[in-house]
Amino acid sequence: MDTYAAQARLDASDTWLGFKQLLPLSFFVGAFGLAFGLAAAQEGLSNGAIALMSALVFAGTSQFAALDIWGAQVPLVPLIITTFAINARHLLMGATLYPWLRYLPPFKRYGIMLFASDANWAMAMQGFYKGERALGILFGGGLAIWSCWMLGTWIGLYFGSAIEDPFSIGLDMVLGCFLLAMTLGGRKDLRTFVIWCVAGGSAMLAYWWLPANSHVVVGALSGGLLGALWMEKDKS
Repeated sequence: MDTYAAQARLDASDTWLGFKQLLPLSFFVGAFGLAFGLAAAQEGLSNGAIALMSALVFAGTSQFAALDIWGAQVPLVPLIITTFAINARHLLMGATLYPWLRYLPPFKRYGIMLFASDANWAMAMQGFYKGERALGILFGGGLAIWSCWMLGTWIGLYFGSAIEDPFSIGLDMVLGCFLLAMTLGGRKDLRTFVIWCVAGGSAMLAYWWLPANSHVVVGALSGGLLGALWMEKDKS
């Protein structure tokens, strides 16, 4: 059994450990959930529709973007393009996680990925590159973030404007700083460096020369495709 297969194990204790590790950060995510619940209610969405969107979509930025174009008649094609552009980074996440997820049955593989977000992905990748079993961080941490997101949405729906604008008090910087710390503390080799340079460089070029939000898609596709094509040799 190679190293990837040995690390691709998940049990209840791993999941619980991942849940506890991500829970402190998840409270900040809950603040965004609160703001989303309040904003969605002000747009006239029903409580059931708001809760269902948070539960199934679980993508804060794209949910806020959807509210910006929400109306009596929802423009479906612009909505699809916008949400795809914002969430295109998940292509890169999937490519980087594939060496471990390929050992899981499809039901578990895609079930875990339903809860993948920036924070638990970054911590899981850091754990994998240290030789640890990190699927518990990916799944358990994702459950912690999702739970706080749902709790925040519910509070925003029923208790009003405790935090109307999380950006005004700097909550938007918390996750960014966390991801930067995870990146700097992660794996450092030529392959990883080149992938990040290609993703970042292509995203910047797209930001300067292509339509708005296309840089997210271009950066994710270029980095993700390079990572998928430039496969590592299996560890033994």
